[in-house]
Amino acid sequence: MSKIFYIMSRVCAICGKKYNKAVRRVKLRGKYNPTTKRRQYPNLQWATLPSGERVKVCAKCLKSLGNK
Repeated sequence: MSKIFYIMSRVCAICGKKYNKAVRRVKLRGKYNPTTKRRQYPNLQWATLPSGERVKVCAKCLKSLGNK
């Protein structure tokens, strides 16, 4: 694993999952108002790898680590 995963705290260290852009559209009197664009971040948790190091992984990867 490269150092970039440890520096960026909002990226999964295993699969590399990061934010998703979400746009909320509000319709008012037949027209869409200017809306906000926001980022949805993955559900990151601290996990200990079999090698002993602690990294932040997403919930999906955490489930797969438990099965192995």
